[in-house]
Amino acid sequence: MSEKIFDCIVGMEEQEAIKLAKEYLDGGGDPKQLLDICRDAMDEVGKKFESGEYFLSELLLGGEIFRSIMEITLPLLEGSEMEKLGKIVLGTVKDDIHDIGKDIFKAFAQAAGFEVIDIGVDAPAEKFVEAVKEHNPDIVGMSCLITAGINPMKTTIEALKNAGLTDAKIIIGGGRVDEEIMKYTGADAWADDAARGVRLCKELIGVKAEV
Repeated sequence: MSEKIFDCIVGMEEQEAIKLAKEYLDGGGDPKQLLDICRDAMDEVGKKFESGEYFLSELLLGGEIFRSIMEITLPLLEGSEMEKLGKIVLGTVKDDIHDIGKDIFKAFAQAAGFEVIDIGVDAPAEKFVEAVKEHNPDIVGMSCLITAGINPMKTTIEALKNAGLTDAKIIIGGGRVDEEIMKYTGADAWADDAARGVRLCKELIGVKAEV
């Protein structure tokens, strides 16, 4: 059963994957085990994207399948200790209302075992500062899809530093982000796709990614 669920997620068979996941849980399957299967499958989807076999549409669908299975699995895990890799405060910066990249990254990060606090889109620097103060994350993730979001990224990172919130590593991502933008904004890392972003997050907190 676990192999079938894995294959259906990787194969983008959404309805069948959700149906099998429900049957697995109804039959007394371990919800933690199901989550591990989903994580492994999402990791495989990420690898296929990075190799060029899958495209953005598959990443989006993979994220949807994962979220759907999470919805039926998480209630069964309440009260039990879920192992977390770390905590990420995530948002799309001010002047950018795009959430696709952020949401894909969020699904992949959750699948990898991160707790994600999503502060939404068009988030001003103060909102990031408040969230970091409240949640004390290991990583702050900032997304922007348009050029107008680059300066708000820089402003937000400066605001975090000015507030003395320098413990968390900062990763930026999106279609307009590269090595030069990372240096300009003062971020610690950058990624132009969700799979690479999650791998970098693991590296930033000292978790070795599987090859």
